[in-house]
Order: sequence, then C-alpha cells, then structure tokens
Amino acid sequence: MGGGLTAALAGCVDALETSVDDPFAVETVVDGLAHPWAMAIVPGDSRLLVTEREGRLSLVDREGGSHTEVDGAPVVYVTGQGGLLDVALHPDFPDDPRVYLTYSIANDDGESTTAVGRARLEADDGDDPELTDGTELYVAEPWLDSSGHFGSRAVFGPDDRLYVSVGDRREDGFDAEHVSQDRSNDLGTTLRLEPDGSIPDDNPFVDDEDAVDAIYTYGHRNAQGMTVHPETDELWQSEHGEEDGDELNVLEAGSNYGWPIAHYGCAYGTDEPIGDEPADRDDVVDPVYYWKCGSGGFPPAGMTFYDGDTFPEWQGDLLVGNLAGQYLGRFSVDGTDVSEKDRLLEGRGWRIRDVVVAPDTGDVYVAVDDGDAPIVRLTPQE
Repeated sequence: MGGGLTAALAGCVDALETSVDDPFAVETVVDGLAHPWAMAIVPGDSRLLVTEREGRLSLVDREGGSHTEVDGAPVVYVTGQGGLLDVALHPDFPDDPRVYLTYSIANDDGESTTAVGRARLEADDGDDPELTDGTELYVAEPWLDSSGHFGSRAVFGPDDRLYVSVGDRREDGFDAEHVSQDRSNDLGTTLRLEPDGSIPDDNPFVDDEDAVDAIYTYGHRNAQGMTVHPETDELWQSEHGEEDGDELNVLEAGSNYGWPIAHYGCAYGTDEPIGDEPADRDDVVDPVYYWKCGSGGFPPAGMTFYDGDTFPEWQGDLLVGNLAGQYLGRFSVDGTDVSEKDRLLEGRGWRIRDVVVAPDTGDVYVAVDDGDAPIVRLTPQE
C-alpha cells in the first residue's frame, strides 16, 4: 500500500436544525469530507474509521469531532464511481488490528478493476495513525475500460470469512452471455475469502473447473450495501437495478440472483422489461424486496440492522441509504418479509452513502455523499 499525508483537523459536534416531527436530533460530527464512502466503528474506542472516495482514510473522534488522516492508505484509481471504497475491521480487532479496504486500481493500459487489501492499523497513541504491512489480497478479473459498477462492500460474516461485492462494470447486453451470468470471471458476484485472502475450501464452486473459486453468489448488477442480520446471521445485500429494479437480497451460497436474465426493472429510458421476472424462474433467487419499473426506484447504498437501545422502536429494523432519493430508508423485517416504514432525513438534499450503529451508545451515524460532506449522528430528541 502506498503512502499519504497525515493531518489533524480540529472540529466540534454541532447540532443541525431538526424537525419537531423527527424522533431524533441530527448533529454534525465532522464536516468538509470529499465523498465519504464507508464507516467502521473502532471497537472499545470513541473513534470512527471513514473512507473518502478520492483516497483518504481518516480516524474521526466521535465525541470531539476532530479527524486525523491515516498514513499508508493504498494508492487508488479515482474515476467515476471508483476510488477508495469500503472499510472493514478484522473480527478479532483490536487483538488483530488489521483493516480491510476495497478500492479501484488501474493498469498501464488505463483499464481498472476492484481490489481488496489489508494492513495493520497503528493508532494507539492517536497522534500519527498509519497503516503498516499493507498487502493486496485479491484483484477482480477481468480489467475493463469502465468507470462504473465497482461494487464494493466488504463484510465479515458470522463464519469470520470476508464477503466482498463486485459490480458488473456496466457491461452491455441483457442475455445469458452477460458477465454476471458467467462464473469464469469475478464480475457481478459476491466473493468469499479467508482473512488472508485465500479461498475457503467450502466455497460453492471450488470443485467446478469452469468457475472462479472465490465466487459465493453471482448474477448481481452492482451491490453497494451488505450487512449481517444480528439474530439470524443471514447476509443481506442491497443492489442497484437498471431503470428501477433495485433490490434487497438475502445471500444463499452458490445462488444466481438473476441479472440480467431476470429483473424487475426496465432498460434505461424505456418501459421495456429486462428478462423475466425473477419469481417466474426457478433457477434464480427472488429478492426479498424490490422496486418495479415505474416505481421511481430506490438506488441503495450502505445498510445495517438497528440493534441498539437508543431507538427502541427501531429495534430489528433495516436502515438503508438512498442515493438519488436522498433519504435514509427504515424497513421492518420479519424473517424475509420486508416493508418500508419511514423515510428518515428526507428533505435535506442528502445522498445517503453509508450508515452504521455505534454499539456503545446505540446512536446512528450517517455518511452523506457529496464533495463537501458531513458525517452526522442521530440521537434521541431531548
């Protein structure tokens, strides 16, 4: 991993205007970030790791509002939807202080792809945090001349394996020859890796010589949200459709999620369906919730289940960032029965990129996607 500059910027936590109808107050934790993409709460600590798409990784003090750039972040290829993307912590953090990052990289021909790397976070004294012993664990194939659909959420499952979404890179075509239906490449998939980047022996396609061993699920378009259900241990994922067709899915090992042979959306700028409806096929997994063509859609981003005490009425609900719709969706979940209950933060003009819940306080942290953006915190109304 490459080097970077370290800077400490003092700040404060300021209250924003809050509607009397909201069951929460909204506070700015830190401001002035450039397209923050992902957050991770540092266990047993008051700090928050934040990625910015242009290549910065920062430690944010949740209480004081200061943020410090972490030196040693990987050198990334910033283009379109690409750059420094997700961040995840080793399941045994801080005993194993390794940080996992996903990001886009480019070759000498200007082609790009999604990569996964890890490094040790040295930040005990809080002054000059840095990543050391960085290494690239996995590079998705093939490399393409495209600036979109990199994925790329990274989540450790209850089995302590690392799950990473890889987008279809905007490859054309709506038939069975599409890259997302071709298991011989990494595009349009969810990967499953050991913490060291090797392939688990029980991955669903390790005995298939025509399939990539790292693939866990396939038939995806561009999944940009992923989280583990705190009670069932199921892996949930949010995925962008074409013209609408956005989805919430529960991942099943070895399964096909349909794109583009089965989809609830339409081709851009038309009312023409793409493929069959997933419910009409027995060879693809139907989403647990979806937005049909003509619904206006829900371009989804980061997601998490609420599992805290601060907002007891939200307990067990799924929180999902909405980009173009500019709100934080709150969904009730009963098994795989899902319904939208509320549009949080609506009317502020915020593209919601990521959301996390602090286990120590139950407060909700939200990353806004903009060139000059805040991280905000939702707390109960006083």
